[in-house]
Amino acid sequence: MKKQAVKSMLSLKSDEEAERFVETADLSEYDLSGFAPVKFEFEPKSAALNMRLPQNLLNAVKIRAEAEGIPYTRYIRLVLEQAVTERDFSHQ
Repeated sequence: MKKQAVKSMLSLKSDEEAERFVETADLSEYDLSGFAPVKFEFEPKSAALNMRLPQNLLNAVKIRAEAEGIPYTRYIRLVLEQAVTERDFSHQ
């Protein structure tokens, strides 16, 4: 059996175009090795939080966020979300 050549991924310009592509394409024929997992924030932000932090802690948060390539406020939201979803509160 002859091995098929892997196709390069197309550049899709809109969500609609991407949806049509995924509905009709056989994704096993495409090279998806350059893709990376992405987390999306879908829920609207309806609450605000104001807190005081030591400057060194805020600087460390900003450095981590920059290393992740995201704004530091989004990084803080992600860390908070992970803290409440990964802990097992059933033993309290």
